[in-house]
Amino acid sequence: MAENGPLDAGELDLLHRYWKAANFLSVGQIYLLDNPLLREPLTNAHIKPRLLGHWGTTPGLNFIYAHLNRVIRAHDLDMIYVCGPGHGGPGMVANTYLEGSYSEIYPDIGRDLDGLRKLVRQFSFPGGIPSHASADTPGSIHEGGELGYALVHAFGAAFDNPDLIVACVVGDGEAETGPLAASWHSNKFLNPKRDGAVLPILHLNGYKIANPTVLGRMSDADLTHLFTGFGYEPFFVEGHEPEAMHQAMAGTLDTIVGRIAAIQSAARSGDASALMPRWPMIILRSPKGWTGPKEVDGKKVEGFWRAHQVPIANVRNNAGHLALLDAWMRSYEPDDLFDAEGRLMPELQALAPSGSRRMGANPHANGGALKRELKLPDFHKYAVAVPAPGAVDAEATRVMGNFLNEVFALNAEARNFRLMGPDETASNRLDGVFATTDRVWMEEIESYDDHLAQDGRVMEVLSEHLCQGWLEGYLLTGRHGFFSCYEAFIHIVDSMFNQHAKWLKVSRGLPWRRPIASLNYLLTSHVWRQDHNGFSHQDPGFVDLVANKKADIVRIYFPPDANTLLWTTDHCLRTYDRINVIVAGKQPAPQWLTMEEAVPHCEAGIGIWSFAGTERGGEEPDVVMACAGDVPTLETLAAVDLLRTALPELRIRVVNVVDLMTLQSNEQHPHGITDRQFDTIFTKDKPVIFAYHGYPQLIHRLTYRRANHARLHVRGFIEEGTTTTPFDMTVMNELDRFHLAISAIERVPGLAVGAAPVIQRFRDKLIEHARYVREHGEDMPEIVNLTWPSR
Repeated sequence: MAENGPLDAGELDLLHRYWKAANFLSVGQIYLLDNPLLREPLTNAHIKPRLLGHWGTTPGLNFIYAHLNRVIRAHDLDMIYVCGPGHGGPGMVANTYLEGSYSEIYPDIGRDLDGLRKLVRQFSFPGGIPSHASADTPGSIHEGGELGYALVHAFGAAFDNPDLIVACVVGDGEAETGPLAASWHSNKFLNPKRDGAVLPILHLNGYKIANPTVLGRMSDADLTHLFTGFGYEPFFVEGHEPEAMHQAMAGTLDTIVGRIAAIQSAARSGDASALMPRWPMIILRSPKGWTGPKEVDGKKVEGFWRAHQVPIANVRNNAGHLALLDAWMRSYEPDDLFDAEGRLMPELQALAPSGSRRMGANPHANGGALKRELKLPDFHKYAVAVPAPGAVDAEATRVMGNFLNEVFALNAEARNFRLMGPDETASNRLDGVFATTDRVWMEEIESYDDHLAQDGRVMEVLSEHLCQGWLEGYLLTGRHGFFSCYEAFIHIVDSMFNQHAKWLKVSRGLPWRRPIASLNYLLTSHVWRQDHNGFSHQDPGFVDLVANKKADIVRIYFPPDANTLLWTTDHCLRTYDRINVIVAGKQPAPQWLTMEEAVPHCEAGIGIWSFAGTERGGEEPDVVMACAGDVPTLETLAAVDLLRTALPELRIRVVNVVDLMTLQSNEQHPHGITDRQFDTIFTKDKPVIFAYHGYPQLIHRLTYRRANHARLHVRGFIEEGTTTTPFDMTVMNELDRFHLAISAIERVPGLAVGAAPVIQRFRDKLIEHARYVREHGEDMPEIVNLTWPSR
């Protein structure tokens, strides 16, 4: 052993050469079209016309990867690598290529000279691969196109994976983001008795794209205070001289692997004091663009922000730059790394772990390979008895919570299901799950705390980012879950939703990526029932964002009552490679369908409610009253009741939409209905009054190609809100029964003149309502106590 570290001279030399090989291939991917091993003089013809990629973070990522390979082999570790600095993509590709997993997945890119030529050419090149770590990259569970989510994904992967260690590299630029800053608290939810371990590696190379980083300029003392306060034991590895850095990193990792093993052994042997340990982490300080050019055109590059992307930018048109690139790449001595046929030298190949211990081939990074089907109860036994439409009230999400409770019970042994939410499980009426499990909480628990346990499976933290990220990491490693959130604040994770949708789109096109369980959202405490919160909590626009995504990825459901919500929940938990969004209220509300009626209605996704309409003898209706959402359904049926009483000869058809994507054409979405089906339901030429839960424009967008689109009048949320009564919210946005009934009368040809007294009566009711709520602070009894039908 060397005096200054655990590596003897031979081990040190081999490890350093392996690192050089990864760096060499990383540079080659950024710059080269051909001549991958520089076996001939480098010319302009060998250089890509567009130089794309990020060098600055890459040598540090390669350094970490090489050292993790060493401890995996030494200790037979089950480990995956989460690459937070996502644009270090060339390093992730280089390392998975060197270990052999890349060529196994992509056999066309073999481990020879021709394979190397294809490897460097494809990077950031049309028809090739992205510049960042992505679904295309073996071993990746983390879309690197956006910063902030690496650490939360890592913890999500570690939950319920007792033998897994997730090495997570956090870039110091990424560390400035809000989601990452909150993610450090994930250690308070990690149970060493039954979960795996996360090894955070904070990579401080000092600079972002054009500025210093905040953490990079902090002193070691301040960083120690910061991360000790977060609950970690920080280990520093610092410098730029390769031999010393290799020895320091090797010794630090040996110590940390021992720390993790000791923590888990103590916790799993029954030592209660070990359940809230101080987990180790590494703070790695290395130069940005390490081993790259020190200067270009007299300007500092290595150790500065100019190394961030492409350090030598004008290679094709500047002979000096070409020579500088040639010298840089030859400094890695490629002939000492690859044999005459372009294969990595055998002694270097031997440094990588074998089989599934390779981080690029670990099955946890291809979670569908480990996914087990979720055991689900028969949802029929949770059905709400509905003797007649509207005859009983129920809280839909409370019924759903009781169903999810049995899901927890049935999967207790498998430990492959979790419920995430920002401190709202009980508020959202899902507290039935607490009959089987509790909220996970690893810090001190007081005697008076409610449903907190170190072994809980409900995860609550007041950060939508953490809930989303935990669930994504959990799903991507082969498990199942649900994310419950207030509707208005799901917007906080808009960007995270985007990245997961993009991941699914790409992964579905990769035959080697196995399907994972769907990401399921329940959005409740929604726009129409924010009685005590008001305008700040009123925003139904998340579904507009969702509807923009690839049709085969997203689904949007608006179950109008508890029985339709049960069917929808069961359905969504059975799907895979999807993002399902369910919008459902938690307040007591009328129940419309028996379970026998709900099942075929939900399976179709859209249907005519004959019990509510007044059609006769196969004649076409005078007007179609459509609805999507629980409150819009209530107001639509109340409007129909008003019209049936006031205008008994009016032929009304009621259409309810559960699956919003049925409104699109079947050519646009797999759940879409044909034009013929749409015309059969909505007619080709009759007015349609559509009461919609969200922003009206989305319904127009989904139906603009339909024959009857010009006669479609949509009412929904028009950005009017405050703290007021439930019915007053609908009145403010003109979604109430009176506005709907008036719209129907005004749009049926020839009806408005004769029905003018009826319209006036409805308008008088709106005036009466306004006076009543401002005097009494509650809705009129006839609104609150309505039974359907009223006569």
